[in-house]
Amino acid sequence: MLSKSSEYAIRAMVSVQLQNWEDKRPGVADVAHHIEAPVAFTAKILQTLTRSRLLHSAKGRGGGFFFSDGDDDVTLLQIIKVIEGEGIFHRCGFGLKNCSDDNPCPLHHQYKEVRDGFEKIVKNATVRSLAAKIRDGKAVLNSLEQDDWA
Repeated sequence: MLSKSSEYAIRAMVSVQLQNWEDKRPGVADVAHHIEAPVAFTAKILQTLTRSRLLHSAKGRGGGFFFSDGDDDVTLLQIIKVIEGEGIFHRCGFGLKNCSDDNPCPLHHQYKEVRDGFEKIVKNATVRSLAAKIRDGKAVLNSLEQDDWA
């Protein structure tokens, strides 16, 4: 349902949050390594997230990516909308332009149910809540051991 860009963006934000909790400000290469993504692709995604003000960055010594203390907790919906655009939760599962309740495609009703359920999940899920699951050992971000993050 999500593009690779959105998947990497969500993983990148969670990675940054985890490292910020360890008083680190990761650079592009660090984030790319942690989320097992290409560096150039990760750089573009982080640039987009920073431009949209969902994430902050600083250059130079002590620089890197970070969340400010006063930032609201970013939802997955916010990230997805920045990366995918506003229309992702209104698209037809069959790819038709004029699909609607009045003019449904063969998948309309089933797909709408899944799409609406997914939207509800990403509205409520936050970067911090996902990062907390990883920090608490209830989930994983990648195949790397945390010791391999440096």
